[in-house]
Amino acid sequence: MRHLTIVFATFLIAFPTALHADTIELGPRPAWLVSQMADSDLKDKLKSCIGQPTKRTLFSISHRGAPLQFPEHTEEGYRAGALMGAGILECDVTFTKDKELVCRHSQNDLHTTTNVLATDLAANCTAAFTPASGGNPASAECRTSDLTLDEFKSLRGKMDSADKTAQSAEDYLNGTAPWRTELYGLTGTLLTHAESIALFKDLGVKFTPELKAPKVAMPYEGFTQSDYAQKLIDDYKAAGIPAEDVFPQSFNLQDVRYWVENEPEFGKQAVYLDGRRDLNPMDPSTFSPSMAELKEMGVNYLAPPLFVLLALEDGKIVPSPYAKAAKAAGLDLITWTLERSGPLDAGGGWYYQTIGDVIDGDGRMLEVVDVLAKDVGVMGIFSDWPATTSFYASCMGLP
Repeated sequence: MRHLTIVFATFLIAFPTALHADTIELGPRPAWLVSQMADSDLKDKLKSCIGQPTKRTLFSISHRGAPLQFPEHTEEGYRAGALMGAGILECDVTFTKDKELVCRHSQNDLHTTTNVLATDLAANCTAAFTPASGGNPASAECRTSDLTLDEFKSLRGKMDSADKTAQSAEDYLNGTAPWRTELYGLTGTLLTHAESIALFKDLGVKFTPELKAPKVAMPYEGFTQSDYAQKLIDDYKAAGIPAEDVFPQSFNLQDVRYWVENEPEFGKQAVYLDGRRDLNPMDPSTFSPSMAELKEMGVNYLAPPLFVLLALEDGKIVPSPYAKAAKAAGLDLITWTLERSGPLDAGGGWYYQTIGDVIDGDGRMLEVVDVLAKDVGVMGIFSDWPATTSFYASCMGLP
């Protein structure tokens, strides 16, 4: 079994450096997911599409590249996501010590997503590596703002993991799945935001940058939150990217409102990532601001986690009150994140929490996608393995 897994992984990562925009390879996973489904008309439809030509689709959004098997926010992961048919790729945006924008999921994740602790740059980290001791886990904190752009670019990406029992930085970096290091070599090329724009343009995909919340106090050496939000848009202007090809995102509603008010062409497609902790998707009284109020602010795209859009009714997966209210207000919906929960044989975990009672295996995944697409009416789904969403969308003829 181990030998077969290695062959599978080698097949997946052996894509050419120069990738043509019309090249799409799904690999075996979509067919395997279909094989796990219970007999149904949906299964028959999806089965009929196995082996058929696949088109690139905006419904399939690459989440951080293809982090199910590639270091996130690396050139290699982005190329894999595009190869699997994603029509939109994501660069999570944060900034360095010299206020340059780079692709990283968080400003303070370098200690788990790169090799920084194995380099001399570890001395620059906010918090040095500390071994596990006396019941306290091993720890470190390394921020992009601890490094200049040139220093950041000298690092290599790795799978996001850390061994909290480690006594050395080397063991800490190996994380909880050292087999991944052996299997994949586990290195990736880090990119600036501007470099991601050039790459995505070359790959023939659209753009969804997410402005990440800073871990440093703002303003940062005179760099305000508004400067930060504007700098993101300025990178697309400098590259000559049409506003209609860009879907800027933020969990901070004020960022979205800034784009709506100050960059209206880009603001039309600004995405409010809805992570409100006090929101109950089954209770409209907790929707504050309300859907109508968001629309009045100029928000057109709303993106909650997938469980927020789903409910159970007599054992059937249906749109949630949140989903119905959003559509009634004229908001377009995007959701996240497919292929991030591991095997679905025990309820699916956090991403499936409102429908966990019927999630009993991976065969349910494409059923969930079908409800999101047909009944909820989402415009797109973020996935850690875009082949899954690309296969479904292409089979169903989605744009």
